[in-house]
Amino acid sequence: MDVLKVSANSKPTSVAGAIAGVIREKGCVEIQTVGAGAANQAIKAIAVARGYMAPSGVELVCIPSFANIEIDGVERTAIKLIVEER
Repeated sequence: MDVLKVSANSKPTSVAGAIAGVIREKGCVEIQTVGAGAANQAIKAIAVARGYMAPSGVELVCIPSFANIEIDGVERTAIKLIVEER
């Protein structure tokens, strides 16, 4: 499964385009965020991607969970968002 890493500086429309592209190609995508700003941008991107996919009859769902990841040798808690077709 492809992993998209979203930061607080990511543009939601750009991330939404990436989400839609991966969904069309593979059917699902994982989005990783660390921090409130990154999670906010990711959620906005998923909402925009749902709008991109709806005209073609594809409905997207999001499954959130926590994940422990390592960044520069430090363990951090990330929010993992699985986005897939329903």
